Amino acid sequence: MPRVKKGFKAKRRHNRILKIARGFRGGRSKLWRSAVEAVHRAWVYAYKHRRMRKRDFRRLWIARINAASRQYGMPYSRFIAGLSRADVQLDRKMLSELAIHEPRTFEKIVEIAKNA
Repeated sequence: MPRVKKGFKAKRRHNRILKIARGFRGGRSKLWRSAVEAVHRAWVYAYKHRRMRKRDFRRLWIARINAASRQYGMPYSRFIAGLSRADVQLDRKMLSELAIHEPRTFEKIVEIAKNA
């Protein structure tokens, strides 16, 4: 029975992983076994943090809205409750953008929430 070397297929697989590992520090970008571990771990972190990014942005928007609405004498929870009662369909991302770039418009929205 002839000896089978993995030749082309293994080389292609190795090169694919090593190309992804380019830029990693030390042996993690050059040594096959270290590179495989590093790349697989990087993929796990990437998957996890794609989901966490959404949470982080929502927390940022809420903090911005809270700070801006408190300037007009209304805490975040009452502000959001007032908006839902007034049937204002603005999401938190848009509210935070308004709070930063359009403070007069945001003040009017706070008044709408107060009246509701």
